[in-house]
Amino acid sequence: MAQFESIFILAAIFFPLFLSYLYQNRKSPPITNWPIVGMLPGLLYSARRIFAFLNDCVRQSGGTCEIRGPWFPSLYFIITADHMNANHILCKNFDNYGKGSDFNEIFFDCLGEGIFNSNSHSWKSQRKVMLLLMKDDKFVLHFHRILREKLEKSLIIVLEHFMKLGIEVDLQDVLQRFSYDVVCMLAVGFDPSSLSVELSEVPIKTAFTQAEERLLYRHLMPVRLWKLQRWLQIGEEKKLSKALKTVGTFLYQCIASKREKLRCKFLAEEDKYDFVTAFMVQEEGEMTSVDGKSDKFLRDVAVNIMSAGKDTISASLSWFFWLVAMNPSVESKILQEMRANSPSINDEKNMFCSVEGLNRFVYLDAVLCETLRLYPAVPINHKTAIQPDILPSGHHINRNTRVLINFYAMGRMEEIWGEDCLEFKPERWISERGDLVHVPSHKFIAFNAGPRTCIGRKISFVQMKLVAISVLWNYQIQVVQGHHVAPSNAMVLHMKNGLKVRIKKRSA
Repeated sequence: MAQFESIFILAAIFFPLFLSYLYQNRKSPPITNWPIVGMLPGLLYSARRIFAFLNDCVRQSGGTCEIRGPWFPSLYFIITADHMNANHILCKNFDNYGKGSDFNEIFFDCLGEGIFNSNSHSWKSQRKVMLLLMKDDKFVLHFHRILREKLEKSLIIVLEHFMKLGIEVDLQDVLQRFSYDVVCMLAVGFDPSSLSVELSEVPIKTAFTQAEERLLYRHLMPVRLWKLQRWLQIGEEKKLSKALKTVGTFLYQCIASKREKLRCKFLAEEDKYDFVTAFMVQEEGEMTSVDGKSDKFLRDVAVNIMSAGKDTISASLSWFFWLVAMNPSVESKILQEMRANSPSINDEKNMFCSVEGLNRFVYLDAVLCETLRLYPAVPINHKTAIQPDILPSGHHINRNTRVLINFYAMGRMEEIWGEDCLEFKPERWISERGDLVHVPSHKFIAFNAGPRTCIGRKISFVQMKLVAISVLWNYQIQVVQGHHVAPSNAMVLHMKNGLKVRIKKRSA
């Protein structure tokens, strides 16, 4: 009892001082390491702009800083945007940095034993199955067929609808629905058809987004605090539990349906090339191993695949269309490149580009890379040291210390990108010969680096380029005047307020 009284008294003394400090420094985020409470006040004060706050932290600390919380619920981690540190952790000393028990605790409720939340043998095994499937020519054809179908029968129809009505639409929502439909078909072989002109509520899509937003707070809050909330089922943890229940119910239904079709041999040839089916049959390489994986594991596989494909691509495309709309000269150059490569846009309606012709769109590649530099879909990577280490920056890392690699800040570091690092400048990606400039993955880190480099990078670029070409060839995207665009506080860098736009027909 005396301990709580002491804490209360300290809080009563500290809080007025903190309010006074905030008032005097209201134009800049407080990153002071206070006695007893550490940097927790700054984190709480900047909760609505957490990525900007962490960007300020590393910038003011020379690229790497320590985040300290209250002594009583232990909150401590290193956050870095130093590319040498990133290379050391993700590549050179990869074996010493795993996900760690903290990461597993934070994400287990959502990701379970899936590839993003696993280490060692489990991670290698899952990665192997996924790579084998993605290299299969039949999977590639299946993927391209899905994209073509969804572009033609969903995305273009919806944009045409809002263009004719002349009313605004949330383009981020449209792109999330498109990506969600595509990744559902790739993950579990089911088309939820969430993208239609009605834009009706889709509980599973909403639940995914809500879960991501709440998981970010687990990263930054003291473990005991969010665990207490989970136990009491209050606050953000109650919302997270509800969202994950919705996700689980949907996926278990899909898995049960898939198992039944496999048992009865009702599965069509094109329905055999989704990720859940690949894991169902991996043991023997044929349909005899239908029961080889538990429903819980398959649910985890599906969640990880859907998290990787649904939100990252839609977030990247949202930032892409916003940046293009705000930079008319960039849009003009993209259109010029499209006209120069018009033989590749070979549909009878001139809407779609052939996959084979995508390599000709170098400037479009550059615009996408520049978008991902400034707005990486996954803004933070979480690692935990297995053994003590010293980073190239000189920081000492103890065993079990959490290290957060700030991808968002790395895209804005002058040491990496030069004095114009805050400018949107696609030309930085094009060489004098007109080729795309190669930047080492530990500097351009949007797809991670080292052994855990994203295995879906190639198909992600295919999807983003096809969507970009199909939309920009036919329509002009105009951001609604006065609409405020800002990053959301989530594990995936969405736009907090969506992307409200008007669709105009592209003139010849």
